[in-house]
Order: sequence, then C-alpha cells, then structure tokens
Amino acid sequence: MAGLVATPGLAQQVPAPTIQAVPLAPPVQVVPFPVLSAAQAATLGQMIADAGYAHGLRHDADRPVIPQNNDALVRAALDFARAVHSGRLDISDFQQDWGLRPAPYDPLPGFADAVKRDRIAAWIRALPPPYAGYDTLQKGLARYRAIEADGGWSSVPAGPDLTIGATGARVAALRKRLAVEDDAVSEGTKFDADLLAAVKRAQGRYGLNPTGVVSTQTLGALNVPAADRVRQIMANMERWRWLPQELPAKRIQVNIADARLAVFEGDAPIASMKAVTGRPGNETPMLQSKIHSIVLNPPWNVPTSIATKELWPKGAAYLARNNYKVIGTGANKRLQQQPGPRSALGLYKFDFDNPYAVYLHDTPSQSTFASFSRLASHGCVRLEKPAALAQLLLRNDPAWQPEQIQAALAAGKTLRVPLQEQDKVSVYLLYWTAFANRDGVVSFRADPYGWDKTLAAKIENRSAITAVAAR
Repeated sequence: MAGLVATPGLAQQVPAPTIQAVPLAPPVQVVPFPVLSAAQAATLGQMIADAGYAHGLRHDADRPVIPQNNDALVRAALDFARAVHSGRLDISDFQQDWGLRPAPYDPLPGFADAVKRDRIAAWIRALPPPYAGYDTLQKGLARYRAIEADGGWSSVPAGPDLTIGATGARVAALRKRLAVEDDAVSEGTKFDADLLAAVKRAQGRYGLNPTGVVSTQTLGALNVPAADRVRQIMANMERWRWLPQELPAKRIQVNIADARLAVFEGDAPIASMKAVTGRPGNETPMLQSKIHSIVLNPPWNVPTSIATKELWPKGAAYLARNNYKVIGTGANKRLQQQPGPRSALGLYKFDFDNPYAVYLHDTPSQSTFASFSRLASHGCVRLEKPAALAQLLLRNDPAWQPEQIQAALAAGKTLRVPLQEQDKVSVYLLYWTAFANRDGVVSFRADPYGWDKTLAAKIENRSAITAVAAR
C-alpha cells in the first residue's frame, strides 16, 4: 500500500515512499563525420569501388558512381564497411530459421580514427571476416568471375550416360566443359581413363557419387551457368559475415548443405564424419550454441506434427512393435519412443540450448550414410559416429571413460551426463553451398533449401531500400 493517501480512521498512516534520484546515463558520444583531405577522398573512392567488387558486394564489374561531396563519400564508406564486415541485411530480413545474426557494428569511430591517423587503407583491409574460409572463397570468386567474363562454359547436351569407351561429339563437349575448371583435361572425342579420372574429380567437387559415369545428376551440376556459380560464391561470402569476429578454437561445425560434421581444436579439424540433415520442408536451422550434456539411452519425445502425420495413422500394433508409449489422454495425448535399439535417437543425444528444439543424435538407420544425398531428417542432425564424438567430449572426465560409457549403455537406463564446464563445446550449424581450398579451387553443393536464391533476393531488396534512403 506504499504511496497511497492515508485514509481517515486508520490506526496508522502509511508513509509516502522515499523518492531516490536516478543517476543520469552518461551522454552518448557523437562522433562527427571526419573531413577528408583531397588525397584521402581520391584514395577512399578508388578503394571502395575496387574492394566492393573484390568482396562480392556486387555482381557486375561496372564501377559505381563515387560521391564527391565529403559527407556523402563518408556515408558511402560507412555503408561499405557495414556490408563487408557484417553483411548487407537488416535484422528484419533474417528468416526465423536463419538463427545466426551478425553482432551490431558501428564503423564510424574506427573510420574517423583511420582518417585522423591517415590509415584508411589499413582500416579497409581489416573489415572482412578474418577467416581462411572467407579468403579462399574470395580467391574462388575472382577465378569464376574470370571464367564468366571469358564467356563461361557451354552446356553438355543431354543424352545417354557417358562412361569409359564412349566417343563422339558429346564426349568432345564434356572435355571442353571440364577443361574450364580442370587444367589437366585435354581436347578429344574419346572417353578414356584420363577423362574418367577428370569426371570423378568433378563429381567430388560437386558433392556427387564419384562413379565416373556422366548421368543426369552430373550433367545438371556441370550445366549450371558460370554466372550462377559466381552468385553462389557471393551468397556464401555473405554468410561468413554473420559469424562472430572470433570463432572458438574448440568447436563443432555442421555443414547442413553438405551433411557433414567436423570437430575443431586449435582452429584445425581433428575429426569429421558424415551426418544426415533436414530434408526440404523440415530444414535444419542455422544457429550457434554450446553442447552442455550427452544423454545416454535417450527416449524420443515425438513432436506432435510428426506423430499426427506419420505415426498415429500406422495404428496401435505398429506403435507397440516399435516401442512407442502413449502418454496422457485426450487432447494432451502424446507419443514417446522408449530407449532401445529401435529408438530413432539411437544410444546418444547431444543437447544444446536453441529455440528450434534440434540436437545431434545417433540413429539405428545406418543405410542413409552410404548415400551422397543425406538430407533426410526432420531437422535434427543424425551422426555417423556418435560414440566417437561422445568419447571425445568426455575424454577429460575420469568418471566417463569408454568403459563407464559402455556400462551405462548396457544397463539400458536413460542417463544425462553433464559436460564439465571446460569441456562444453561450441556448436555451429552452417549452410555452406560453396567452399574452397587454399588454392581457390571451389567445391559446390546444391541449394536444397533455396536459401541462396532467397538471400540474393533479400540483398537486392535491401540494396534498393538503401539506395532510396540515400537520395
């Protein structure tokens, strides 16, 4: 009742509250736009034009109009800095399942300091993501832009599968197409052992089964226009800009599009394995989090949507045969698959906080790992070698060495094993459809979720909004 006016007749009046002064927040330091010298203005305009193209901020080589007015040129520099450092999207442009968000970034203080110390070039060089993965894609971008400028490549005509022993015009077209990306391929009309090896190399770069047989799927990858490959590289460079400026040296990365997991320590991969990621329509989200515990013999609490569409219609006999338990009644009725060899989660579940209710887990279905197309889950990530990952994460815990893990699994009871604080490992679910080695040789994957195209459309729309605002 504090603060109410005392009512006559009450035995004791309630005192008025003491009002304490709230300390004022420190004033926001407003950094004024720096005034550029003539030499600085000329250098800055040139660098913005060149660097914007080199970092894939625009597709066409046409040079943009550089403002001559000081403040307009400064604004152009700040817009460039935000784009190459943190990406070109506004937070409102991100889809719900694009759970990565670039950190807020104000380039003005750093730019003003660079102008004051006449170190604009160094400031520009320090803006891009500081990762080898970004640098190698930038090399690949330059290479594929040169290919596009030289006319790209001609499509290989459709027809019967091509394999060793084939001859004719289609083999000549195949050789010509492969030679654009592979210097070891020569002209000719015969499908020989050298061409077989070249086809396998190409299939490896495109994430296809390296059979050496040129069938419909291989033709489809080879016949994607060079301009589309340039845009694909640009989209992946944009996603690099969403990552924090420093990745933990100890981390797990899952490439959703490639369906592979890699474990990093000391910023170098120490282990990798195949994964199964979400099928289109059940997309695995991009996110970053930290694995805090491992569940041994996990039950599967079936999401309502999966139970309704896929399990309830199969009937009570199927549910009983596959060890599903009905929990609750009426509208609250749900399904839980009990732990065991038939559990959809297998023997291991790796938990990390996220708003999508996804996790890494084992699976009793190993056949999918033999496929080169492994987008087949409901959104969670299935692992080829979960036991090896569990042992790696628990290796510093004397209570959970391999013998103890096996004993707990054999007991059959569900048990959550918290990771020690120092062993909790960051996990990143990322969507890479283009990545390159140190020589700039780019590997491409399909865009199964259409996120490359969606991202390109959002960037184009955001660029148009920015252009209107700048007028």
